[in-house]
Amino acid sequence: MRAVIQCVTRASVTVNGGEPRAIGPGLVILLGVRDTDDSAIVPKLAEKCAHLRIFEDEDGKLNRSAVELGYSALVVSNFTLYGDTSRGKRPSFIHAARGELAVPCYEKFLEEMSHQGLKDLQHGEFGADMKIDLVNDGPVTIVIDTDEWKSKGNTA
Repeated sequence: MRAVIQCVTRASVTVNGGEPRAIGPGLVILLGVRDTDDSAIVPKLAEKCAHLRIFEDEDGKLNRSAVELGYSALVVSNFTLYGDTSRGKRPSFIHAARGELAVPCYEKFLEEMSHQGLKDLQHGEFGADMKIDLVNDGPVTIVIDTDEWKSKGNTA
């Protein structure tokens, strides 16, 4: 799985033209599921995302987590995180998981994130038409790729 995490002042996602699901300060997490993933890695990924120390403390250092600050998270599925442009200008998404694999991983990630102590968890819907609006809260964008954990034999 691959998660792109961004600190935001506020963010929302509109799903299929409906009412926006919005958060105040917190995290936007774009979540991609690879065709070789399974849900065993999800609890560790959710814990890592929720407890990343990427918000400023009173000294201006990135030393606080969304959970510590009582912040929210907005999670959106994003198959394009596995776009491969090595063969040309048109990306291939061959390694992005199809719905039958991706949806259970995505839903387990949401469940695990809800257990991490975030103030509010909002989310998009896998495969839906989604429009995201966000206000960035500084230059912090983190990418977590669980393939790196697998290659080191550390999945738990």
